Amino acid sequence: MTAVGSKCRVCKEPAVIDLPRHNAHFCAEHLQQLCRRQMTKAIEDFDMFSPSDRLLVAVSGGKDSLAVWDMLIEAGYQADGLYIGLGIGEYSTDSGGYVRRFAAERGLTLREIDLRTDYGYDVPTAARATGRVPCSACGLSKRRLFDQAALEGGYDVVVTGHNLDDEAAVLFGNTLRWDIDYLARQLPVLPATNGFPKKAKPLVRLTEREMAAWCLVRGIDYVVEECPIAAGNKHLSYKETLNSIEMKSPGAKASFYLGFLERMAPMLAGHSAAAAGELNECSQCGSPTTGEICAFCRLVEKSAAHEPVPVEMVLTRGRRR
Repeated sequence: MTAVGSKCRVCKEPAVIDLPRHNAHFCAEHLQQLCRRQMTKAIEDFDMFSPSDRLLVAVSGGKDSLAVWDMLIEAGYQADGLYIGLGIGEYSTDSGGYVRRFAAERGLTLREIDLRTDYGYDVPTAARATGRVPCSACGLSKRRLFDQAALEGGYDVVVTGHNLDDEAAVLFGNTLRWDIDYLARQLPVLPATNGFPKKAKPLVRLTEREMAAWCLVRGIDYVVEECPIAAGNKHLSYKETLNSIEMKSPGAKASFYLGFLERMAPMLAGHSAAAAGELNECSQCGSPTTGEICAFCRLVEKSAAHEPVPVEMVLTRGRRR
């Protein structure tokens, strides 16, 4: 992560990482201090939550979700985890194992939902049954179940591990399409409105690389492989493009995303359907929706009735494309 012989900018001890956007190298101790400061600044600047709030952390087994859970617990917050078994073959088996070991080793509360057991479908089957790309079916399922678990469990905030790279890539894609509805909702905090719980992203000032380094120095094991059915996801190509820009102009991603939040987001306030209150109650489950039946209920209805689809079939289909 850093050149041999590099020294920490703060203490001059051997560095473990170089961060070009900060024009500095850091040792393990001062890297952690930097990460803590950046998370605290995000929480305070965007009024994400207070020490008395009950937090539900969406954990996937990846570095970002485990890192943010670790950071919140270390900072003294009341944070439980929620893991959703997506049924993506060995990838889901491995991911769930990392999450369970992390929680057990630290004595943390972990809640679990399994799509196949609890709702009669999994992501590969949902993708085939609905004609959605796997990432779309996955995202829809996770968003709904995180919201539902938070409301039913009495949690104040749903916390996700979205980092600066994630948010900059989503912003890039939404800007290319000038998707005003999505741009208006791309904020570090979404308030509890219209039957949705409050959502917060404490890592928006920290990069993937910094989160990987946090896990390394903290001894946190996580699933390294990308989801096998995410190949071709435009989000990944947007990340690659922004990484190329970042290499030539360190700090570009932070300037792009944080500049949007400071200067453009206020101008878009109130431009989303949710903000305008244009929502109905789903006739099947009662959840907020823009139509008569919510997208999640439609997905469950089609997917649960479909013959289970092995993940290998989705992988084969993706390669043919």
